[in-house]
Amino acid sequence: MRHAVLGPGGVGGLIGAALARVGGDVVLLVRPGSIESYPGRIRVESVVLGSFDVEVPATPSLEQAIDVLWVTPKATGIEQALTLAPAGNVGDAIVVPLLNGVDHLELLRRSYRRVIAGAIRVESERDPGWVVRQKTPFLRIDLGPGGEGIAADVRAAGMDCTVRGDDATVLWEKLALLAPFALTTTAAHGPIGEVRADPTSLDLLQRARSEVVAVASAEGVEIDEPALRKMHASVPDSMRSSMQKDVSAGREPELDAIAGPILRGGELHGIDVSATRELAAQVSANR
Repeated sequence: MRHAVLGPGGVGGLIGAALARVGGDVVLLVRPGSIESYPGRIRVESVVLGSFDVEVPATPSLEQAIDVLWVTPKATGIEQALTLAPAGNVGDAIVVPLLNGVDHLELLRRSYRRVIAGAIRVESERDPGWVVRQKTPFLRIDLGPGGEGIAADVRAAGMDCTVRGDDATVLWEKLALLAPFALTTTAAHGPIGEVRADPTSLDLLQRARSEVVAVASAEGVEIDEPALRKMHASVPDSMRSSMQKDVSAGREPELDAIAGPILRGGELHGIDVSATRELAAQVSANR
């Protein structure tokens, strides 16, 4: 399949490089202000995929026929990023967003013909020199219905990939894992180990986890809370969320994308989401 990667940062850069390494037909869509500094190749240092260098072509706008468009920018920059991939040029390609949250699917479906849900579980960063570092042993992609062919390419590139039965499950399971972790680490100004060591922060994490599970259930997605608790417990103490990194670096956090669906769902369904609200307020105050 022919792949284009929109927003090749830590996530998109990792996916594009992994696909290209095994001979995949890949092009990066890089905004005009950044493409001049792109060296024509990506260096990957990954605990899952190993270390390698690979050449990947880049362009400031999609002009060639593709089969898959990976949408991987931050949720805060999605609308600007989409200008690099005009709907007429994307055509019948399958659009796979790997954004945080749940609301972006509707946004993309207003522009593109074929959009399926996608979610990635990874801690990955890309520096200005186009070195992608993935330091923790989490690398899994979930796709919604229609993603079978894409999943085959992803697995061939060395990444775990599962096709789920519905889009909502893909999005809410990722949000249930991410939101309590991202909000508490950002509010605590540190990695998850600091959250676990502080009784107040740990209580907020546990309450926020129960809240997102309850909202997901009201939205028709049943999440195994004991399994979710085990996943949170397995995260290394040193792991930081991308939201916490964004706030520390003075960048706008994806607060509405991550906390917004839980807060709005709580209001809609009459569910107590006070811990999520408190954490969102702390993150907002820290910006």
